[in-house]
Amino acid sequence: MARATKSKPQAAKIDAEKWLRFYKQMLKIRLFEEQVNQLYLSAKMPGLAHLYIGQEAVAVGVCEALRLDDYITSTHRGHGHCLAKGASIDRMFAELLGKESGYCRGKGGSMHIADQDTGNLGANAIVAGSAGIATGAAMSAKMRGSKQVAVCFFGEGALGQGLLYEVINMASLWKLPILYVCENNQYNEYTHYRETTAGDPAARAQAFGMETASIDGQDVGLVYTTTHRLAERARHGEGPAFLICDTYRYHGHHVGDINRSYYRPKK
Repeated sequence: MARATKSKPQAAKIDAEKWLRFYKQMLKIRLFEEQVNQLYLSAKMPGLAHLYIGQEAVAVGVCEALRLDDYITSTHRGHGHCLAKGASIDRMFAELLGKESGYCRGKGGSMHIADQDTGNLGANAIVAGSAGIATGAAMSAKMRGSKQVAVCFFGEGALGQGLLYEVINMASLWKLPILYVCENNQYNEYTHYRETTAGDPAARAQAFGMETASIDGQDVGLVYTTTHRLAERARHGEGPAFLICDTYRYHGHHVGDINRSYYRPKK
């Protein structure tokens, strides 16, 4: 009897149709977020929202490399993740406006949107709060042999949270099919990350023996090909990966943060 061998993941290729798909998805997120900002400024939206403007290439590049049944978990700045994974614009707006027709019947709002149909296990207002959920989803996928991959999105501020290191240790030990995607938009609310994070962030994941990549998060093609490689690697049983995407948010920490002088170098 022939011995079964693992099939190797194929490298991602980007054709003209895929580039157009990237553009449409990023534009959709940008226009959605601009409208969210207008709703806030006109006092039609309850609460606050954390705009994803400037970071579109990360969500689109990552989610385009996933299967529909793959899982994601999101953050307080998560509208882009939801839309890139396939959420309906109408139901997204309904949720933000507190309507019954929203994804969580209007009770989740901007920071707690979940969409089970597209594998979105939910956004979380707690920094690094979804890391355990994503890791649990990856563990479930491995136990069921479903070949699904989980992606945990988080910002660089989560690098100061202990939960993150507990779960990446677990994921590395058990070779769970998960990607930890750090969106480094440079600022922990109003403070540059270099003032709060010592050393090289990538070295933290490498200390757990984890496959690590650090890339330009504004390059959607690079985000896509890197994510595809890491996701297929995880899907084929080769374990988790840690992906750092350097990016930048073009608005303040939230829609009410209009004094952005802290963005400028202190000289």
